[in-house]
Amino acid sequence: METEEGVGDKPPPSSHSRPPIWQSVGQAEWNDWRWQLRHRLTTLEELRQLLQLTPDEEQGILATNRMCMAITPYFASLMDPRNPNCPLRRQVVPTVHELEKSPYDLADPLNEDAQSPVPGLVHRYPDRVLLVVTDQCASYCRHCTRRRLVGATLWQMNRAQVDRALAYIARTPAVRDVIISGGDPLLLPENDLEYILRCLRTIPHVEIVRIDTRTPVYLPQRITPELTAMLRRYHPLYINIHFDHPKEITVETERACGLLADAGIPLASQTVLLAGINDCPNVMKALMHRLLQIRVRPYYIFQCDLSEGIGHFRTPVSTGIAIIEALRGHTSGLAVPTFVIDAPGGGGKVPIGPQYLVSQSAERVVLRNYEGALATYPQPAAYTGHRPEECPYCRAAAARGGGEGVAELLAGQAPETEGLEAAESGMLLAGPCLLRLRRYE
Repeated sequence: METEEGVGDKPPPSSHSRPPIWQSVGQAEWNDWRWQLRHRLTTLEELRQLLQLTPDEEQGILATNRMCMAITPYFASLMDPRNPNCPLRRQVVPTVHELEKSPYDLADPLNEDAQSPVPGLVHRYPDRVLLVVTDQCASYCRHCTRRRLVGATLWQMNRAQVDRALAYIARTPAVRDVIISGGDPLLLPENDLEYILRCLRTIPHVEIVRIDTRTPVYLPQRITPELTAMLRRYHPLYINIHFDHPKEITVETERACGLLADAGIPLASQTVLLAGINDCPNVMKALMHRLLQIRVRPYYIFQCDLSEGIGHFRTPVSTGIAIIEALRGHTSGLAVPTFVIDAPGGGGKVPIGPQYLVSQSAERVVLRNYEGALATYPQPAAYTGHRPEECPYCRAAAARGGGEGVAELLAGQAPETEGLEAAESGMLLAGPCLLRLRRYE
């Protein structure tokens, strides 16, 4: 159980109050991100110098069939050495529970490998692609969705692989949004990252580029004036930062986010709902408030995926809905992210939330607000519907083609049902399954 110390919206003390094993390290070295990477904790013996480990932790650390472990000294200095339930410690220190398998566990729960037309690129949504440019992270989250990949080979895309992925994007005009991910792309050498950004900016139909990272949390020293000066040359550029707990937001993290924001880069947060770490409405509210204070817009809360060995982090879906219920109306709309489930099998993000529409008819709708009060809203007496055939935007979209799913059904296209046998046999209720709708050819 967490103590009340450090709870609330105030930033915790600077991490410069270091554990004894790093007291002799000079300030310049401590603030050097390369020093932090070189001195990551990777062994049982190193962690024993810092933490009072439990048998479950020791067994997890010694396991040979677990995902890679590495913890930066900076992040390790924030962990409670005596409390195995410390929300930061639980995210990076392995336990024996990672060795437990569930019948629902999947090596690739989002089916990324099957949606990869070229190595290192995932094309799931019509107008955007994901570039997985490295398997390296500053520290490794024990709840990682891509645990089948991260830290496995210390790999990053070579120039030939990058060029092949860029060529795919260049010949696919539907792609307007490119997300650079990993691993953590901000660990790439700056020249390599800049090469990717510079090449993307030469492709006319690529409108925006996003970078997914956890560097401001695990290694804020990496966010330097030199790095941000390079990044700001490639606007419009957005950065999504993975935050899971308010205790992650330190003076150093706030400085890193400030450098990025001052470079004109919009920042958003992505949070994973984790049992025993942030499955509390008040913890989430404190996190969202702190994020806004450091100029990071809450974006998503993710239901924990079905990756192998992370079942102990999963919560019921109702927990996430209850958190959104506790946020919506009770705090600023800016502080309310979207709660989503990334549908198993590669179905993409599905927003989940409380139900505020109670009933509707042709004359009115019945709504309830965050207090539970009911209200009615009258429908318009006369409404001339939108005419797609007269709308230049709709005509242009129809000419491009590529409509899928429910939007296609609403547009009047007849669907073809795939996976019907699985649905009829009860697989949708018995385990992860994806039922797709496609138009007739």
